[in-house]
Amino acid sequence: MSLPTDLLYSKEHEWVRREGSDVRIGITDFAQDELGDIVFVELPEVGDTIEVNEPFGSVESVKTVSELYAPISGTVVEVNADLEDNPEYVNESPYEQAWMIVIEPSADEELDELLSSEEYNAYISE
Repeated sequence: MSLPTDLLYSKEHEWVRREGSDVRIGITDFAQDELGDIVFVELPEVGDTIEVNEPFGSVESVKTVSELYAPISGTVVEVNADLEDNPEYVNESPYEQAWMIVIEPSADEELDELLSSEEYNAYISE
């Protein structure tokens, strides 16, 4: 399983990439592997506010529907519309094509609560 070292991770299996003042969010390779084949992705709208540890969308697989939990709080500035027609990107490319949203964080200190790749790897190996 690939685990990029330049990302931060939540215990709810989202990844976070800092991009200037914004943050790009997706789900991890581990999460998509556990869910199975993704058939539908529901995401918020641009302008929506998300709150840390609160649901901001969902992914539906052939097995189940799983909520997506915000790793940090902020305002949605971009949504990956490609996932609407191509939910399989989540399985094929969780760190590149299948990013979910970009937000403008409202509390940068929340990033300090996230896990490094080493810490996340230890967490999912338990």
